[in-house]
Amino acid sequence: MAKLTKNQKAIRDLIDKNKTYSLEEAAGLIKDTSKTKFDASVDLAVRLGVDPRKANQMVRGVVTLPHGTGKNVRVLALVPADKEQEAKDAGADYVGSDEYLAKIKDGWTDVDVIITVPAMMGKLGPLGRVLGPRGLMPNPKSGTVTMDVAKAVSEVKAGKIDFKVDRYGIVHTSVGKASFDKDKIRENAAEMINTLLRLKPTAAKGTYIKSIYLSSTMGPGIPIDAKSV
Repeated sequence: MAKLTKNQKAIRDLIDKNKTYSLEEAAGLIKDTSKTKFDASVDLAVRLGVDPRKANQMVRGVVTLPHGTGKNVRVLALVPADKEQEAKDAGADYVGSDEYLAKIKDGWTDVDVIITVPAMMGKLGPLGRVLGPRGLMPNPKSGTVTMDVAKAVSEVKAGKIDFKVDRYGIVHTSVGKASFDKDKIRENAAEMINTLLRLKPTAAKGTYIKSIYLSSTMGPGIPIDAKSV
């Protein structure tokens, strides 16, 4: 096992392994434990007491973080000609239809979110093998298949994110940047956790939120007391 550097050891020593922190404490520690030269992402990992293999225990939804993610989200609007200006005015980075469908077919996926209208889904279906594994396939449940293209683009740019529990029962998502002040990190994380609580499946039995960890890119995970949220 590789030895920790002096800096890594100093960072890890800031966290008490025998303690679970309040969300407010964890948000403050993120500021102290993030020592990267770039503006690190702040990530939240929540382990849920669900079995994602069962349809009635799947947890999926959208949340609009009050302070955004801090990321420049690249949006592709796949829309007909009469919707193109609407998408551009709302801030979409790429706007079009057939030309982008051809690029995606050739392997281009240099975007974070794809927004489209219901009439375009028939053309997108054959591209599911490209878009699905990358989490880019538009979905009405996440608001990325809609006639109100301007609203969808604006919300994504403002910090609306789509999340889904993985096969291990964990929801991973970014809740900001290390450059955010601790109150913004805390409020973003709290919004995400409270959204998960509202989405608790009725079929889920026992402890719903099993563990919560907050971490920065390349930083240690900080365990959070779920009752503090």
